[in-house]
Amino acid sequence: MLGSLARWLRFFGFDATYLNPGVADPVLAELARSEARWLLTRDRELAAVGPRTLLVRTERLDDQLVEVLSRLSLRPAANLKRSRCGECNGILYAVEREEVAALIPPYVLTTATRFRRCDSCGRVYWPGTHSARIVDRMQTFIDRLND
Repeated sequence: MLGSLARWLRFFGFDATYLNPGVADPVLAELARSEARWLLTRDRELAAVGPRTLLVRTERLDDQLVEVLSRLSLRPAANLKRSRCGECNGILYAVEREEVAALIPPYVLTTATRFRRCDSCGRVYWPGTHSARIVDRMQTFIDRLND
């Protein structure tokens, strides 16, 4: 339901777990409660289950992100320094080129200077043109928050 929102919250450095659809509402509510998390949902019935639920009212990703950041009084920075793994929410650690050489394309190995790897799924990240686009979009969200 809110997988793209979770990914963008992770880019901003927020710990955002995402569970695939099909998990029963009471299970979701109990998991959020036991992990002291906010439960973000577009489902009105689910939003009524617990004390730390947030019904996301907007439909478009851009609007959802601004809504959640605003309603939870979150003020992130437009950079990827604190970002988490966009796929699994794992923590990213700096690694040496040699540690990831077999996992990345040869061109990236020769051109990129910094690498980070997810401690959970092993995915490797490096600065590239996509990074600049992500940071630009982050700034757009922040600008909307400050308007």
